[in-house]
Amino acid sequence: MNDAVWPGHPLDDVVGDEPLSLYLGSAGVIWALSRLGSAFNASAAVATALDRYRATPDYGADRHPPSLLMGETGLLVVADKLGSPAADRRRLSELVRANREHPTWELMWGSPGTILAARTCGLDGDWRDSAELLYAQWDRSSDMWTHNLYGRVQPHLGPVHSFAGNVHALRGFVDEDILATRATRLLTRTAVHQDGLVNWPPTDRPLRESASKMPVQWCHGAPGIIATLGDLMPLELATGGGELIWQAGPLRKGPGLCHGTAGNGFAFLRLHELTGEPRWLERARRFAMHALKQVQRERATLGRGRYTLWTGDLGVAVYVRACLDAIADFPIVDTF
Repeated sequence: MNDAVWPGHPLDDVVGDEPLSLYLGSAGVIWALSRLGSAFNASAAVATALDRYRATPDYGADRHPPSLLMGETGLLVVADKLGSPAADRRRLSELVRANREHPTWELMWGSPGTILAARTCGLDGDWRDSAELLYAQWDRSSDMWTHNLYGRVQPHLGPVHSFAGNVHALRGFVDEDILATRATRLLTRTAVHQDGLVNWPPTDRPLRESASKMPVQWCHGAPGIIATLGDLMPLELATGGGELIWQAGPLRKGPGLCHGTAGNGFAFLRLHELTGEPRWLERARRFAMHALKQVQRERATLGRGRYTLWTGDLGVAVYVRACLDAIADFPIVDTF
């Protein structure tokens, strides 16, 4: 660490060598270290990181800095949760309101992420205003949102870029029975079944267009959908997806949360919460041990760690703690 920033990693698509965002940079690192009980001065670190961000954003105006995972909002939420002098709910409110109608309509860049930010910081009017607009965009005929993401319109299903994350953001605003009915309808319609196993394609498109691209990871596929919406879908769908994750095994992409072994393991923790069956907790803990070995191998190969919450070592550490405590809450999405 140097002045509350950590170096980027060659496997991450970062802007500059010292990212500051919640997804790939200082905000996520500081939050995780605090969550894990580190003795370092997290409050001062987030204040320094926020000053650096404002001087030189790692994602400029063309990349929409009001968003939660890739902008100033994430730093402000961490500052607020840590009780840092840098916390500024007035500024946070401005960012949330500025993000209400961002055309991505998804968690990473759009209002679902800033809804979570406002809700966790007690900005009730702001998150409810955003949730009302998000709910109005939920098409009743298709049960989907229309997303303009990176120049393309893609009806994604997973938590970070669409459906699952959007439904989750509407908790507390829309009645749970309505959320469950509409989530069940969409997830039943799009589920792909084979030999008792269940997965979901990345997008709500005809299977022939996505059959060759059926990832099994938190951001796309069964793991993220179960971890985020497991309580809003039929249990047989959730358990079928859990069996798929177990049979697919740990991810070769790496150990992290977004598209790694630790992220997939959170689906087992959710299933343990839903069913009380010990096998799901055992599977979660086995994935945790494998993820720790992956961290060790990657560090030995590169001679250094991967300092991010969502793609790197700290996400694995948070997941290991969740396995020890048998808690299914996914970082940032479920809990700050």
